[in-house]
Amino acid sequence: MREILFVAGESSGDAHAAGVARELIAARAPYTLVGIGGDQMQAAGVELIEHTRRLAVMGFVEVLGTIPRHWALLQTLKRRLRDGNVAAVVLVDYPDFNMIVASAATEIGVPVLYYITPQVWAWRPGRLDKLAKTVTKAAVILPFEEKLLRDHGIDATFVGHPLLDRAASLPDRAAARTTLGFTADDRVLALFPGSRRQEVELHLDDFVAVARELERRIAGLKVVVALAPHVTIDAGRCPYPNVRSASFTVLRAADAAFCKSGTTTLEAAVAGCPLVVAYRMNALNYAVARWLVKVANIGLVNLIAGHRLVPEFVQDDLQPPRIADALEPLLDLESPERREMVEGLDAVRAALGSPGAARRAASLVTDLAQRGNRGR
Repeated sequence: MREILFVAGESSGDAHAAGVARELIAARAPYTLVGIGGDQMQAAGVELIEHTRRLAVMGFVEVLGTIPRHWALLQTLKRRLRDGNVAAVVLVDYPDFNMIVASAATEIGVPVLYYITPQVWAWRPGRLDKLAKTVTKAAVILPFEEKLLRDHGIDATFVGHPLLDRAASLPDRAAARTTLGFTADDRVLALFPGSRRQEVELHLDDFVAVARELERRIAGLKVVVALAPHVTIDAGRCPYPNVRSASFTVLRAADAAFCKSGTTTLEAAVAGCPLVVAYRMNALNYAVARWLVKVANIGLVNLIAGHRLVPEFVQDDLQPPRIADALEPLLDLESPERREMVEGLDAVRAALGSPGAARRAASLVTDLAQRGNRGR
């Protein structure tokens, strides 16, 4: 039986690739599923060649230490591609490595579906030309990406955002609060300091300082910290309860959230939870990012809204008193600032499409595998 080869290099890509794998298995696609991924892909039925825990890093500096491991893994994938048994390659995010894999597959004649493409609209737009030469089909998850990629000669289809599939089973506010031990009258702030250990290390103290400032201003404020399953934090640095692998439940229970920039900002939009966005990185990474990044807003929710719907605080602007000023009215259920933001978040959610992104992506994979690399 021929193979579908998945490559997802970190936890978020693992989740999205797992969704596609489950859809392929549900549709009884006649292929063995193999790849680079994590626990979710493995649970979905993908035979792992390498686990993401050995690969996931953040930042321009940290990635240097993993170059030998990535080089060796690339050679393993090239040998597998040359064997002739791979019917199609599915690349999920992880652009620096996956764009090299795309080139290798195309040289050998194996069709490539890129699901969740590089953020060329934010930085390094020169990658568009390479994508046009190496990607057979792009399945994009942000509404403005389809036209951008098509304008540069890439066969792109907007499949909707996979968050909407998870949102289909969102708890309501009352159920979420019951699950987390909050009452209907509690005022609740959620902290999302990051999904990677390095992010949490850089953000945690400031996030806690913001929460403490708001506790001084709002009597009885409850604070909860949402974490990825593999992240642990020192209780001495953070006195608030931790909740793992339940971001939507936390967002539905919270009155407002303070979020590290990333997919969490879209989760908040889908959950209808007002938020403030922040991001900090080490000084060298930030200097490189300022040179490379070409967008005015860092929050995905703001990029989709097309304006600064949600306040953003980046690097030295991450000052707890100023952030508390932005969050305080969002914690008031009757404030005009909160009402305006909730309306804007509703529009962002509508722009994300409809549920079924993984199913649509799986259909594109099957089509590529069946017709091979014809038409490139």
